[in-house]
Amino acid sequence: MEREELAGWLRLTLTPGIGNAAARRLLAAFGLPSGVFGQSQAALQQLVTPAQAEALLHAPGELAALLARTLEWLEGTEAHGATRRILTLGDHGYPASLLEMADPPLVLYLLGAPALDLTQLGHSIAMVGSRNPTPQGASNARAFARAFGEAGIPVVSGLALGIDGAAHEGALDAPGEAERLATVAVVGTGLDRVYPARHRELAHRIAERGLIVSEFPLGTPPLNQNFPKRNRIIAGLSLGTLVVEAALQSGSLITARMATEQGKEVFAIPGSIHSPQSRGCHALIRQGAKLVETVNDVLGELRLQDATAAVAASPAAEDADAMPEHRLLRDMGYDPVGLDALCARTGSSAAGLQAQLLELELAGSVARLPGGLFQRVTRG
Repeated sequence: MEREELAGWLRLTLTPGIGNAAARRLLAAFGLPSGVFGQSQAALQQLVTPAQAEALLHAPGELAALLARTLEWLEGTEAHGATRRILTLGDHGYPASLLEMADPPLVLYLLGAPALDLTQLGHSIAMVGSRNPTPQGASNARAFARAFGEAGIPVVSGLALGIDGAAHEGALDAPGEAERLATVAVVGTGLDRVYPARHRELAHRIAERGLIVSEFPLGTPPLNQNFPKRNRIIAGLSLGTLVVEAALQSGSLITARMATEQGKEVFAIPGSIHSPQSRGCHALIRQGAKLVETVNDVLGELRLQDATAAVAASPAAEDADAMPEHRLLRDMGYDPVGLDALCARTGSSAAGLQAQLLELELAGSVARLPGGLFQRVTRG
């Protein structure tokens, strides 16, 4: 993209009072941003308010600095081999699925593997959930994301702590060709920042085998209002949205609502009736979301028959319940349970149970929860 063209797009995004809807009206009437800024105030006022028209006549003071910063970023290199790109609403490579949204971003900043086929973006599954998941929830997110990856379906999420991070990790763990788009992280900051900071290494892994996407200019810090806004892109890039775990006030429910508004399918994994992190999923199911127990519940609903067959043939899709299990796991059930309750159920001593629980915990089959509780963790 030429310097002047990029400057026009950046100016349009920076102009005070000009949101995406007003910008699209202007672009539809006058073509590229250069055409918009070449109009008289009277012509502009046919499409926007007088105040907006007045703002369009003057370049924002921060434009020069942002343009220089963006050009420097585009010309820079990543240590892990990822490439930096910018797509605008007028580019042929702009994701088609986002054009179907009511509010598509004017500009997308991309950081990812150079050989990726971006047409895979519209053939994705969004996975979202709690930032403070249960051990079972995080395990489910990794297992489902890996299975989607084995079926050749990219996973889209938001790089947040908890379910988002587990979903990205699971997708990256799936084997696949180098050009396959493993996972997409849609972030709420500029791409010259990583938030949360503890996901810096994960972000580098995503950039090597996937894509990091933002609509926010370089230098944008992690502002609270930007994260709900980016959720519409997560939903928009995907065929459907799977909510793994969510409390009733979770931001994941915002993504689910946006997916519904876009005419996309919403899926939810049920959990324990005693877990606050399951109540958001249960609420979605009551509202019409599809209840999910296996990956094929999602792929079948979306009519991804080839992917369904691939998952069915995959060793990772074996039913975990068919595998031999420790007797104590059967006695524990699937809800959190305390040591006293286990003593009553099994008739065993507390000391004996603690030894067994430690063995299962080290094997990754049991998780220790706050309040002296334990919960079995199923995998696969």
